[in-house]
Amino acid sequence: MALFGTVHLCWLTGIAGVAIALSLLCRRKQAARAVRLVLGYGIAANELVWWVFRYSHEGIRLTNLPLQLCDLAVWLTVAACLTANPLIVEMAYFIGVAGPGMALLTPDLWSPWPSYPAIYFFVAHGAVLIACIVLPFGKIVEMRPGAAWRAFGAVAVFAALVGAFDAITGANYMYLCRKPASESLLSFFGPWPVYLGGGLVSALLLFWLLSLPFRTSASSAG
Repeated sequence: MALFGTVHLCWLTGIAGVAIALSLLCRRKQAARAVRLVLGYGIAANELVWWVFRYSHEGIRLTNLPLQLCDLAVWLTVAACLTANPLIVEMAYFIGVAGPGMALLTPDLWSPWPSYPAIYFFVAHGAVLIACIVLPFGKIVEMRPGAAWRAFGAVAVFAALVGAFDAITGANYMYLCRKPASESLLSFFGPWPVYLGGGLVSALLLFWLLSLPFRTSASSAG
């Protein structure tokens, strides 16, 4: 699949359109609960089907466990949709928009389009992104001050744990040991370990940008 080719742009446009439409729908409070539950159970079911498919073909190894940032985003998003807990929603929003959002912009596909793994990639990442946008912008859960810092702290702890696992096993979860083969934001930050610092600064900047709409809302309300 060509980066920003017709198929890629169609997916990006479709995901954005669904996110906007569902956010507007959820502002009618009678639809909010149904939308978040459908998204939560749908994302969980899609992920479990993928695990059955993947592990039935590959087997379970130290290098194919669900330890990527997007895996964390998936289950945070499921929990956020099913519980509407403010803390979980905050974590899901920042991690789910930043991680899967970046993955969708620069997809690192495991197999050619339109194979099932390639379709799964867009469905899974797209659904997480949609849910993480709908929960706050659909007015289901309000963002609280300091949410970006709490989410960044959670990412830092998760990255430290995953980095230790990578060092012990030789895996490359979260691309902490090697950059992805395809073009991504990390491609511009130099070799290892320099690009890790660039990724850290980029994450901080992105989290800050994602927090701006809620700071504006809070200022307007005040």
